[in-house]
Amino acid sequence: MPEFNRQIVLAARPKGAPKNSDFRLVETPVPEPGVGELLCQTIYLSLDPYLRGSMNAAKSYAAPAETDAIAYAGPVEIGAVMGGGTVSRVLESRADRIAPGDFIVGLAGWQDYSIAPGDAVHTVHPQDAPISTALGVLGMPGMTAYTGLLNIGKPTPEETLVVAAASGAVGSVVGQIAKIKGCRVIGIAGGPEKCAFAVEVLGFDVCLDRHDPELASLLEAACPDGVDIYFENVGGSVFEAVWPLLNPFARVPVCGLISQYNAVTPQGAAMGIPEVMREILTKSINLRGFMYTDFLDQVDEFRREMGNWVSSGLVRYREHVVDGLENAPRAFQGLFKGENIGKLLVRVSPDPTL
Repeated sequence: MPEFNRQIVLAARPKGAPKNSDFRLVETPVPEPGVGELLCQTIYLSLDPYLRGSMNAAKSYAAPAETDAIAYAGPVEIGAVMGGGTVSRVLESRADRIAPGDFIVGLAGWQDYSIAPGDAVHTVHPQDAPISTALGVLGMPGMTAYTGLLNIGKPTPEETLVVAAASGAVGSVVGQIAKIKGCRVIGIAGGPEKCAFAVEVLGFDVCLDRHDPELASLLEAACPDGVDIYFENVGGSVFEAVWPLLNPFARVPVCGLISQYNAVTPQGAAMGIPEVMREILTKSINLRGFMYTDFLDQVDEFRREMGNWVSSGLVRYREHVVDGLENAPRAFQGLFKGENIGKLLVRVSPDPTL
């Protein structure tokens, strides 16, 4: 049994972008499971934009387990372990249906070891797919893309879809599903390398650099028939470039606004609420925010269909893996600077399935 449990806790509430001093690495005793509980060792930790909201002294949507709805909750307390989705290996089980050596998806957060309830975890089977994918293309980001696009975006052949953060964990899947459904797909990503990945690997028709000062005119040229679906996860100036191109009856699923998460004052999007509301009215635009837990009844369908797409090569994915729990704060800061391509993960301990 290990001697201690490393944890990364919230040391201070960020003002703007998180910095190293907002986190602290501590050592605590390894917890002991009670009846019906599991002692787990974290293998992979998921770093996601929504975690930034939990660092503020305000309500924010909390990290979801795959079987639970996201709830609006209080912030992470100062001195508490940072939250986050995880894939872990069971070291000790005092629950009936889970055995030592099993792999589970949970919400252990930024620590080496954790206790999980045995009756509320989802097991992962390495023979089906790499266990890391349970936090990416076959997990919360993949299901966010799947449910948001199919339920709200409702893509049909020959429509034009624009997706921001096109090389990220959600955007990359959105674009590929849209291609499967017969759409023309325009991605927007941060830099030439990400744009090349979206076109050459993921199969997007076009990908534009969000840093290009001519983004608005380039996007207009890339969408001669307007935009039927805009999958929004960035906001700010990207939203401002896309919005005028929306066609009547366009659909806009909104799952994130990453450009705003570190902002002290609103960034980009000079358009005002009255202007946006007028366009929603006159064009009959469906603008809907969502979380994938709005569609929990589709979990089995998602796992089956996405699993088939991934295994057949119709959907491709990339993971950006950082080794070492101690490097999680730096990797998290890099997430908001666009340093990753694909799903950002921390490998907290060696993956025994590799």
